[in-house]
Amino acid sequence: MSRQKTLKLVHFSSTLWFMLCVGYILALTLRQAGFHWWIIFSLSGHSVLLIFLVISLYLFAIFKGASRSHKIEAEHPLTSTNPYMVFYLIAPFLGSLAGFLGMIGVKTISQFLSGIVLGTLGTTFLVWVILDPLTILAETLLPSSRKHRSDRLAQIKIERHKRQTQQKRLLAEILAEEERNQQRWRKVLQPDAEKLAGLSINNNTDFNRIELEAIDIGVNAWQIGGLNCMRQLCDMATELCRKKNKEPMIIDYVSAWWDGIGQWQNPSFG
Repeated sequence: MSRQKTLKLVHFSSTLWFMLCVGYILALTLRQAGFHWWIIFSLSGHSVLLIFLVISLYLFAIFKGASRSHKIEAEHPLTSTNPYMVFYLIAPFLGSLAGFLGMIGVKTISQFLSGIVLGTLGTTFLVWVILDPLTILAETLLPSSRKHRSDRLAQIKIERHKRQTQQKRLLAEILAEEERNQQRWRKVLQPDAEKLAGLSINNNTDFNRIELEAIDIGVNAWQIGGLNCMRQLCDMATELCRKKNKEPMIIDYVSAWWDGIGQWQNPSFG
């Protein structure tokens, strides 16, 4: 069994035992307060569910620390080792053992169980809440850990700067390529733009022929450069229409004619 699977198994077992101990203390406290058993079990069910969620989230965060990278291990020479992780995860069982040894000779079952449970809760609290944070804090104060962390953060900053530089260069290349395409398309599409503008302002009643010609022009633009090429051609034709009609507002026939060509969609129906 791998280290990861072993830690998961120990993690699950210790968590389950810890929750059982919490549930026992909760039920015992409510019983001593005079609650009936059916009320205790009802409250305990909801409480155990809440405890389960809280502990699961907490131990999930802790368990992620079990798979630290080599860099993190260099900054945490103790808490990232296998013996420490096992010690941390079996803290509830160690507390139970301490409670069991402390209750030897006690004849009352309830007191004996209470001693085991209290030993579990006390040891778990001591290890998880007090000892472990203090140990981690002490590790971060070591000169070697501080130097490694400083070097790691500096390397991360350098890599982040490299990624940003690469992204900016890639964006500049894309924009430059787009500009070159637009300049090239403008020369190629000029005749089609003039023809398309003429179709848009033509008063001929043969609308089917006009639409078919416009569709052929749109398909050709799609084959040349895709959606961007079609947009540029449409803008060029629209500008020519404005110049010929000398009006700022014109009816956009092109968007309707080209609807469905490639990825072109009529904005009026989008």
